[in-house]
Amino acid sequence: MKRINYIVLTFSLVAFGACTKLDLEPKSTTTPPVLFQDESAYKAFIARVYAGLAVTGQQGPAGAADISSLDEGFSNYLRQYWQWQELTTDEAVIGWGDEGLPDLHNHTWTSANQFGRAIYYRIFFQVSMANEFLRETTDDKLDARGVSEATHEAIHTYRAEARFLRALSYWHGIDLFGDIPFYTETSGIGSESPAQVTRAEVFQFIENELNDIEGDMVAAGENDYGRADRAALWMLQAKLYLNAKTYTGNDRYSDCVAACKKVIDSGVYSLQDNYRHLFMTDNSQSREIIFAIPFDGLSTQTWGGMTYLVHAPLGGSMVDNINDQTGAEYPGKDEATRVYGVNGGWFGLRTTGALVDLFPDAIGNIDRRAHFYTTGQNKDINAITSFNDGYAVRKFVNVSSDGVRGSDLDHPDTDYPMFRLADAYLMYAEAVLRGGSGGDAGTALGYINQLRERAYGNTTGNIAANQLTVDFILDERGRELYFEGTRRTDLIRYGKFTDSGVWPWKGGVKEGKTTDSYRNVLPIPTGEILANPKLRQNPGY
Repeated sequence: MKRINYIVLTFSLVAFGACTKLDLEPKSTTTPPVLFQDESAYKAFIARVYAGLAVTGQQGPAGAADISSLDEGFSNYLRQYWQWQELTTDEAVIGWGDEGLPDLHNHTWTSANQFGRAIYYRIFFQVSMANEFLRETTDDKLDARGVSEATHEAIHTYRAEARFLRALSYWHGIDLFGDIPFYTETSGIGSESPAQVTRAEVFQFIENELNDIEGDMVAAGENDYGRADRAALWMLQAKLYLNAKTYTGNDRYSDCVAACKKVIDSGVYSLQDNYRHLFMTDNSQSREIIFAIPFDGLSTQTWGGMTYLVHAPLGGSMVDNINDQTGAEYPGKDEATRVYGVNGGWFGLRTTGALVDLFPDAIGNIDRRAHFYTTGQNKDINAITSFNDGYAVRKFVNVSSDGVRGSDLDHPDTDYPMFRLADAYLMYAEAVLRGGSGGDAGTALGYINQLRERAYGNTTGNIAANQLTVDFILDERGRELYFEGTRRTDLIRYGKFTDSGVWPWKGGVKEGKTTDSYRNVLPIPTGEILANPKLRQNPGY
């Protein structure tokens, strides 16, 4: 599934929508019995559910959009999830003035924000696709269609994966929006609008789902690349449990430790020797990445996803040598030269000095994870709209570890690492330090020092036991996982996202300021509130 093939789902995919204002395309032109005459359609269907995390429609990069009420590039799942996780924090700013975009870093978004609407619609589009797959693959329907025993057995696994993907999106839903609409495959198509349920209730549903399907998921490391296996499920459990106090009011740190141990003790995964290789076109070969969103320059073309994450951080003098076949030099790096692998920069994303200050130096002479571009850039941001204000971040590139450019200069081949082993190490350590049983501080220290030995190239960056604190883990998560879509959730868990914690330009002022705590969750889009009387707006909006 590195090269995702997806089909045009031309029957009534999500006639029952979570969002009554959601305009979904294409319309119904055939029926499931016709579509599923070819048994390969089942695999194509589950592939399309996976592809919903990466692509924006049936054509790509534009045309036949899944959601027609938004700019198609803006409607990309990964792009919008990443933006809400990063642009709202100390890790990223963007210089563009699209309506509602500056509000993310300023913490001034409203229920009318188009980017809040985009991720809301995407989350429930994914839930709806998963629900429809589950409706169309019941034992009764498969038997009525005379599906072969081999296909029937494969579909058993596909159904577990569909439930995993639905759980993943529901996790994103409660993390971003709190109390959300809830519906499953048992909700009738064309029935009444879904009721809103509490964060804690959806948490319980996700937990039950993951426990129920664990045995049906393919064993860790044995599924096709890009498809979820048990280790991906364990990582989602760990994420859920680490943040359980935020979602339910009760901590589940011991359960987080147990989930992380399953991943680590599986023996399937190991740290990538070179940190930079995790973010290049051949990262599909890494044994550190547990679950990825695959991208391919030829078959998953989109103006969101990795196209956005590679192009948007490029600008200024970074693009001067972009077409130089010898590559652009990276001062202070072990490798002499490397190209970005794309045909231009979008002059958008940079970082704040708060992230840069987590590192001992900005260009990676000491800690090799520092992928900042400083030439012609000011560390301090005087004007967010100026690309030269703020160091640029060159983490994701469309080039292989051997220096070979991707298959397309617009759309990268680089996959997005949603879950990787380093995060399991960090979650284990934090959960132990927060009182989780089933682990120990000595093991946690060893895991953190493994990450730092890779970063420093030796043991000079190792820390002592008395330096391993909960606050240290937050900083280490920043150093290890920046620009990987974890920061907002991390800062909320630490109580440092809104009314505590300040960074440059937070709240729309250069020095930063605290913001109201109600912004720990996003507002339900205005159109949804008006269309569905069962929904209530989050307090403060």
